[in-house]
Amino acid sequence: MSTTETLLIANRGEIAQRIIRTAQAEGYRTVAVYSDADRDALHTQGADIAVAIGGQTSAESYLDIHKILDAAKKSGATAVHPGYGFLAENADFANACAESGLCFIGPSAEVIELMGNKRKAKEFVAAAGVPCIPGFQGAQDDDTLIAEAQRIGFPLMIKAAAGGGGRGMRLAQGDAELASQLRAARSESMSAFGSDELILEKALINARHIEIQVFADSQGNCIHLGERDCSVQRRHQKVVEECPSPAVDTNLREKMGNAAVTVAHACGYQGAGTVEFLLCPNGEFYFLEMNTRLQVEHPVTEMVTGFDLVAWQLAVARGEALPIAQHQMTQQGHAIEVRLYAEDPEQQFLPQAGKVLHWRAPKGQGVRIDHALKSGGDITPFYDPMLGKLIAWGQDREEARRKLARALTQLQFIGPKNNMHFLQKILAEPQFIAGDADTSFLDQNNSLTSPEPVPVDVAIQAVLLNHLRHANPQDQRSGRNDWRNGDSSVPLSYRLEISGQPLNYDLLALEKNTYQVTLEDRRFQLQRINFVKLQEEVELFSTELLVNGVSYKRLFLHRKNDLYLLCDGRQYHFEDITHAPAKSSLNQGSGRITAPMDGCLVKILVEPNQAVQCGDTIALMEAMKMEHSLRADRDGTVMKLGAQAGDQVRGGQLLVQIEAAPSESAKIPSDATS
Repeated sequence: MSTTETLLIANRGEIAQRIIRTAQAEGYRTVAVYSDADRDALHTQGADIAVAIGGQTSAESYLDIHKILDAAKKSGATAVHPGYGFLAENADFANACAESGLCFIGPSAEVIELMGNKRKAKEFVAAAGVPCIPGFQGAQDDDTLIAEAQRIGFPLMIKAAAGGGGRGMRLAQGDAELASQLRAARSESMSAFGSDELILEKALINARHIEIQVFADSQGNCIHLGERDCSVQRRHQKVVEECPSPAVDTNLREKMGNAAVTVAHACGYQGAGTVEFLLCPNGEFYFLEMNTRLQVEHPVTEMVTGFDLVAWQLAVARGEALPIAQHQMTQQGHAIEVRLYAEDPEQQFLPQAGKVLHWRAPKGQGVRIDHALKSGGDITPFYDPMLGKLIAWGQDREEARRKLARALTQLQFIGPKNNMHFLQKILAEPQFIAGDADTSFLDQNNSLTSPEPVPVDVAIQAVLLNHLRHANPQDQRSGRNDWRNGDSSVPLSYRLEISGQPLNYDLLALEKNTYQVTLEDRRFQLQRINFVKLQEEVELFSTELLVNGVSYKRLFLHRKNDLYLLCDGRQYHFEDITHAPAKSSLNQGSGRITAPMDGCLVKILVEPNQAVQCGDTIALMEAMKMEHSLRADRDGTVMKLGAQAGDQVRGGQLLVQIEAAPSESAKIPSDATS
């Protein structure tokens, strides 16, 4: 493959952007593919050519091998880079590329198939002499799996044999929940991977998740580039990654690196890959899985080694030898990466979709951000909710941590709920600062997901909202003019809603641009110093206020009844409900079970006329690559089904109606839907 050839990137978003950047720098003509939902996405603008492949969901677009190959033919592509995710570890896709005369940037289809199945991979790796986690991979009937689980002992990990990325994984603490967890893992595995084969593994408590970056060429050379610590996880999805690991010294790095290279050599690997291990507190480590692709977290390795791993991938695919030998590999400094997600940490990390109202990336020496965001763009419900990755490098770990924490406060994102503040709290947690976080870190620190509004920020919001009322005093919704001259001694009472919770405060205008805000038992005096509109197309403002004598600079966006306030990277979304009618009590425990967002209704577990209790799981829904359980919010009887299993549903759509005490005449036939 020559450097003048054309490379198609079979992916989207920040992944495609990352590969396009290096490929163009290396002299390649690049081709992007895009679904209907991604028609205006940045990766379509960054590539030299963009080919529409239609559809909206992953299955209709980026997972459709025929469409990808057709796009390659139309664009004259000679090579395909799968990125990470979608078809990156699909052996059929790698085979199809080869049969079409396309160079696949990755290992052979045989290696992908071998390492893509956890059962086969464990058996192969064990035969190569690398230690594996004690467990069971074999017969799939429930009786056998339950018996083997009892033999292995609890706690126990149930894993999809064909999967990765935390999908189809369940932790069973004991016999009582084993059967239900097996069912849940099977269901999610079949939905995600088209296979419900499971394996069982002993759950290793207080372990570290350590992965080794390996690289191999076609000339028999294979090296490792050190480790990454990915222990900070939720639902087995990585949240924070760093290189090197605080728990790995030089001797352990050599042992784990040699084990990873042994695995790569044994399977005839070529290109970039990652061998993942669990590291126990006593220093013993066990093979977990091998990812036959570039990893989301590869930037931390790049920042510490100085190498461009995508450039290496392209060079290996051209038949070139690796640029260094193992003894030449060195690391300098420390790098930490956090994953930015559109999700609601306060609602069990429910994925979010919507419009990006404002976006501006942070800058700084040693700071890198990989993303595909733009103001006015859409975050759709059809794909993974990850927005991008923010990475910082320092001479040591503490410098990298400080830089990353600072960069998070400088990041400007206004739109759907996100995890920015959650990430800030992780970086500030003493256990993380000390480098002691293992895979149980987030379970032990669940308070990180429930941040309370900071009173100062609420007071600032009160003054900003009052200014906007003054700028346009005639409230079209209520017909009420709320502005009072500064000589009024009577405070005005207002009511807001934040995260579904009402919030009351009083505001008193003391003199020009000076106010007093009373929030419960706290009182603040604020003076507005400046107030600048930054954009004409949206009501985006910057402001500076003195609060009890301390200066605060803030960015905020006003949209109808909503005010979005950015406070050191944390987004508040306030809704002015001062004049809104009181909400019906039926909104709580109403029995109306609706879709929390757009997605696919995987399974309905109830039928009309069935009695249910509050908390019962009544349906399973898949959105943004995750499966969500929908539960009854009251005791009662199922009276209506609003959709069927397999339906694509919209956020807010009625799925199940539960009534407390229906009469016989109200009952409906068991096959009725609406």
